[in-house]
Amino acid sequence: MNSFCCSLSEIQRRIDEVKRFLSVTLSIANAHTVEFYTHDVWKRFMAVTPEEVLSAVSSSSDQQREPQHKGTERSRTTFGFCTDSDRLVDIHELLEAAKAHSLPGLGVCLSRDQLLRDLQGNKSESADIGAELEADEFMNSKKSHEVQSMSEVVSCLARHCGVKQVVDVGSGKGYLSSFLSLQFGLRVYGIDSSSTNTHGAQERNRKLKKFSRAYQKHTKAARAEVEEIAKIKPELCDDCSAGSGSVSSSHINPAVEVQQPELIPETGELFLSALSADVIQSSAPRIPPSQLSAEEKERRKRENLERKAQGRKDGSNGVFAPLTSYVTAETELRELITELEDAVVVGLHTCGDLAASTLRMFVAKAELAAVCSVGCCYHLLSEEFDPAVQERSQTACGFPLSQYLRDRAWFCGRNARMSACLALERVSLGQGIQMESLFYRAVLHVLLRDLYSSHKSEKRVGNVYSKAKSFVDYVRRALRRLELDDSKLSDSEIQDYHDLHRARMDEMRAFNMLKVSLAPCIEGLILLDRLCYLKEQEDVSFSALVQLFDPLLSPRCYAVVGLKNPRG
Repeated sequence: MNSFCCSLSEIQRRIDEVKRFLSVTLSIANAHTVEFYTHDVWKRFMAVTPEEVLSAVSSSSDQQREPQHKGTERSRTTFGFCTDSDRLVDIHELLEAAKAHSLPGLGVCLSRDQLLRDLQGNKSESADIGAELEADEFMNSKKSHEVQSMSEVVSCLARHCGVKQVVDVGSGKGYLSSFLSLQFGLRVYGIDSSSTNTHGAQERNRKLKKFSRAYQKHTKAARAEVEEIAKIKPELCDDCSAGSGSVSSSHINPAVEVQQPELIPETGELFLSALSADVIQSSAPRIPPSQLSAEEKERRKRENLERKAQGRKDGSNGVFAPLTSYVTAETELRELITELEDAVVVGLHTCGDLAASTLRMFVAKAELAAVCSVGCCYHLLSEEFDPAVQERSQTACGFPLSQYLRDRAWFCGRNARMSACLALERVSLGQGIQMESLFYRAVLHVLLRDLYSSHKSEKRVGNVYSKAKSFVDYVRRALRRLELDDSKLSDSEIQDYHDLHRARMDEMRAFNMLKVSLAPCIEGLILLDRLCYLKEQEDVSFSALVQLFDPLLSPRCYAVVGLKNPRG
């Protein structure tokens, strides 16, 4: 591997830099929006106006910036915060520091192209499995982008390590697994804790293979037709070199019209209808094996055996085998997958602790030669040192993963991890936060504090906003959900709460924009912790953070990639 790769000590220094920045700013990310008015959050943290914050955040240039120090708070600042009052006095200084402490600002990531060049060396990589499948034939643009980008990297990792098997942890609906098996000829074992997902993945894969055979048949016919035309009339377009002696289908002169074959209607429509809907959907909660009944364990074992048998019956020889299981670093993969050889372990948007478990599994299992893991849902991470957590899980926590941060007992807090899920690139383009629903919830909190003595304000209200026709309707629905009497409130009294706080809505909007600006730094620390963990392992020869996806299409765009030393 020839690309620049940060050493363990360098990653630790970057972690220290981000920790120092977050030690000053993390309190903003941990402020709960629900308590925005009841705790007067704006006055507590801010010595600037909402207009100044919104203007600074939306500005694309820092030219002619003027620090917004106020009155007696014209003292020293740290990342824009006054060292005496701990309130924000210079928004531009904060935003510049946030940019510098994000992953792009720290300069610790490889690009996908850099990684592919290193993995391929001087060799040309190609699928060589017949006709290429176009992922956008059966996925939306986001999922298609993710699957195509990640599958090429996984294929290169497999070739680099000389392996033919892939273990897809949290495989969900099986899109990545199917694409890897059919496009790159890899034997893929997709493991998901939801039997609904694995059943669906098996059926989709069966239809995908049927579609693939029809697609390849027609594509080969089209190529033969193109080659025949080229023999008769080999006219080159402007991009071809004269006298090259060969003509590819993409370089046929536009004057020569080639009729492309159509998909078999019943095959294509069946395929698309099976694969197009609900491609982004959370899996059901994962249940540890210790909590499963004996009947459920036996049922899952039977289903897995039936799926393997069905794969052999279909002649697929287990090219893609979806399995139902809850996995951790302690899971014996060879007991779950009896045919397992050396493999690459992957995870595409594995939720919460599953991303950390994937890395622990990679380190613990000798048969796993490489890893490519893209996590998501940071708010579902368990934190070992979070003082707000009363009861500790018996299993290993998802954060921190590295010994370096564990020695420092670092924690972020749930609200900060929620903030880490915000998508800065999308918000910057106007695809913003649903402010009205947050505003409704915060004002409801005030109403509950003022009018109801029973302390139920912390109870989850649920998805009331999507059904409400107005703020009054929202409050009445919420009170009924909380089992509180709403008859003592008139509609006008409820509306008065809305109108009183509406004038301060810009404060909430500006504060949430600051949370969005801090999101890449919090995500960066979580990912640096995972990278640091791999670099701490003696058996890992290469590890890096790699930007796999376009953040506008897929905000959780970074993969943790690792390679082990070859087994002697």
